[in-house]
Amino acid sequence: MSERSYPDPDITMESETYWQAANDGKLLVKRCDSCNEVHFYPRAICPGCMSDNTVWQEASGKGRIYSYSVMRRADPPYAIAYVTLEEGITMLTNIVDADFNALSVDMPVEVTFRDTEGGQALPLFRPAKD
Repeated sequence: MSERSYPDPDITMESETYWQAANDGKLLVKRCDSCNEVHFYPRAICPGCMSDNTVWQEASGKGRIYSYSVMRRADPPYAIAYVTLEEGITMLTNIVDADFNALSVDMPVEVTFRDTEGGQALPLFRPAKD
């Protein structure tokens, strides 16, 4: 079975560090030094307290499926999911390297990376190895 292709992301000055870290195999999130909340998607202003006192933090890359849906009629089929990271944020992503019939809510997952059509690394998730 062929794997789904992924379009290139729109990289802005605000998200450039995030995408460069992805190319280095790291998943970054933003943390606010004023209210200590972690947030995703990458942005300079904290959505919790509106402070611009935010810093990059490397995420563990581990999380659990909050919700998912398998697109079985697509060619090739794929799964999208909301994954809640250990850091507490929930991100929309794709699940790869998985038996789609075995996916379940609360399944442990870990980050992996795939190249987009233009070669940018894209963080996705796969079932966690023990």
